[in-house]
Amino acid sequence: MNNETNNKKKKKSFLHLLFINMFGTGKQKLSMLEEEQMQGPIRNIVKNFKSNKISMTGLIVFILIFIGVIVGPFIFKLDLSYTETSQQNVAPGQSFLKVPKSLNGKAEQISVGPTFSIAVTDDGQLYMWGKTKISKTINLKYVPKQMGKIVRVSAGYDHILALNEEGKLFAWGSDRQRQCAIPSDVAGLTNIVDIVAGYQCSVVLTADGKSYFFGNSSNNDYLTAHPYQGQLTKVAITSDAVMGLTKDGQAVYLGSQKNSYNKVPEFKSKIIDIATTASTMAAVDDQGQVYVWGNVSERGEGRFPAFDEKITSLQGGRYHYAALTENGNVYAWGYDNYNQATVPDKVTDADIKAVYTGFYQNYAITEDGSVLPWGLKGYILGSDELGRDILNRIVNGGRMSMTIGAISVVISTFIGVIIGSLSGFFGGKVDMVLQRVVEIVSALPFLPFAMILSALLGNSLTSTQRIYLMMVVLGVLQWPSLSRLVRAQVLAAREMEFVTAAKAVGIKSMTIVFKHILPNVISVIIVSATLDFATCMLIEATLSYLGFGVPAPQPTWGNMLYGSNNSIVIQNFWWRWVFTSIILGICVICINLTGDGLRDAIDPKSQER
Repeated sequence: MNNETNNKKKKKSFLHLLFINMFGTGKQKLSMLEEEQMQGPIRNIVKNFKSNKISMTGLIVFILIFIGVIVGPFIFKLDLSYTETSQQNVAPGQSFLKVPKSLNGKAEQISVGPTFSIAVTDDGQLYMWGKTKISKTINLKYVPKQMGKIVRVSAGYDHILALNEEGKLFAWGSDRQRQCAIPSDVAGLTNIVDIVAGYQCSVVLTADGKSYFFGNSSNNDYLTAHPYQGQLTKVAITSDAVMGLTKDGQAVYLGSQKNSYNKVPEFKSKIIDIATTASTMAAVDDQGQVYVWGNVSERGEGRFPAFDEKITSLQGGRYHYAALTENGNVYAWGYDNYNQATVPDKVTDADIKAVYTGFYQNYAITEDGSVLPWGLKGYILGSDELGRDILNRIVNGGRMSMTIGAISVVISTFIGVIIGSLSGFFGGKVDMVLQRVVEIVSALPFLPFAMILSALLGNSLTSTQRIYLMMVVLGVLQWPSLSRLVRAQVLAAREMEFVTAAKAVGIKSMTIVFKHILPNVISVIIVSATLDFATCMLIEATLSYLGFGVPAPQPTWGNMLYGSNNSIVIQNFWWRWVFTSIILGICVICINLTGDGLRDAIDPKSQER
């Protein structure tokens, strides 16, 4: 039994034997003489490299970045067609849903803007959170003074309306379309019951059922003398239209133009609530039946679930709806890119008395007054000029940048090794011809040549074809330096005894070059390829930054910097170029440190020189 056990212990697996052959004698301690005789060369290289702490740090950091950009795209899905005007140039942070703790138990109403939210308590105090800075000079947190006890608030795209207990209206924020300039006839009203702030416009509703509109009337279709004036109990705004709910339970369009909003469904019973998204309108009747119409897109506003309970109220976000049932349950449907249409368990398990929705944020208020938020928290690294998440684009752009660099290096290494090996081994006329070719390619002004080639072919190629063109251009023009290194090494190696012996026994010249000489110069090739990888990434970034590389919307680190190439972005939206520059710089430095460490590990005498 003991003999069988000992035999099993002594028997080594194939992988173990392969590892031993590659790296030496495993964990067994050897004497100094034994190590010199039996250690494999690769193990010595690994040992030397591991002793270089700076290079090891660079390698570890690069591996972490590499894993991040390879695995990251599976988590951060890239939609090349995605743009969102309401999320443009949002500063880094995740404060969109950071509800003040002191608001719990006191929230009377919450209104949601693109990047901020505002709440009013039962004692008339205002709370605001999120990103409230609109521009250098406009910040929504600077509310007007002496407003008194506020009873209702409404958050628009970049401005806020507030109504106090005396019926006085206040407005602040961006006033570029006069959406904060309260008209004199509105300022004199004392019977305002509802206020709605929209995109560049404001609407006020009075107790006698009349609505008043002020702001950008060119963008919003609104008819002042609408036949239903005097019969309204609620108004709701899309990005360009206004809908009203009448006292007798009808949902009516308050504009004058013929469009999809006019196609109001035939309701089976009395409408009790209305809501809107950016491009759709919705209503719920007293039987709990939901209706959605307007510019219903593929985002899913019209694909509401089958409700087992009676819906009592509706709220609309940017591209999604939230509904509250008579039993205090919440349902949501529509666009779900930030989980704004996925009701969390904490809301599902609670008794909800009210829901407030807007843009990509939702707030549910429980029976005990707690505020439960869900949806978009913000952007860790900010957003760009089209409202796209910069972290998402850095992750997906990094994969593209590294792919271009890696394939370019493979192409240039293949060409450089072939040219250098043949030139060094055969010499004579072959060497003379090949070296003239090397000189011609080296003499080409790389960046101007690549820019001219990209300009000539760019317009006739698709985005994918331009990416392939970039790989080929970098690979075809990057090999001369490597070929010269390989040629010099082969010139030295071809005079050695083992080459003479191979020739003497009649081995073919090509076999000697690629089977016997090339393995002895592989260290030079590895080091050169590693350093060229960083160079190719930098060149791709340079060309993309200049507008001659990979075109948008496909992200690379280079064209992300190209999008920040103006003084306004550099001064006001620093996050659009700082994070991309840092990750590109760190990645290139780490590759260079790894290459230097590898060179020192392969040739320890180079450090002595």
